[in-house]
Amino acid sequence: KNRVYYTSELLVKRVTNISKDNLVSLGIQIGKFTHHGSFYLTIHSLPIFAPNAKHKVWLKPTLEMLFLYGNAVLKAHLWRITKDINVGDGVVVYSMFDIPLGFGIATKSTKDVRKSNPQVMVVIHRGDIGEYLRMEDEL
Repeated sequence: KNRVYYTSELLVKRVTNISKDNLVSLGIQIGKFTHHGSFYLTIHSLPIFAPNAKHKVWLKPTLEMLFLYGNAVLKAHLWRITKDINVGDGVVVYSMFDIPLGFGIATKSTKDVRKSNPQVMVVIHRGDIGEYLRMEDEL
């Protein structure tokens, strides 16, 4: 209905034998359109764009769970941050061991983060891998 999927052409060609009534989904769900027409990126898309993401932040191991429970990332939570992040850029959040945990929106540029105090918010939470458990019925 209002969901967007990513799949290969080969898979699409093989599925043409299945009727549309019997087909639930095809490929990986990237996101969905809201009732107002906005596009909402879902957590399913993380394996697709995380390896090629330009802007990344890494969290300290003891503070990963705070992000996975839906909280924003503070400067005190950061272990590492990539260069050239600007305000409003999309950011992929990684664990210290390079495991993608989720994504968000930067509230500070890299230069501002280095100058700011430890309690300033750096990334607004947009999605994390914990959604698979929290929103199991909706996904």
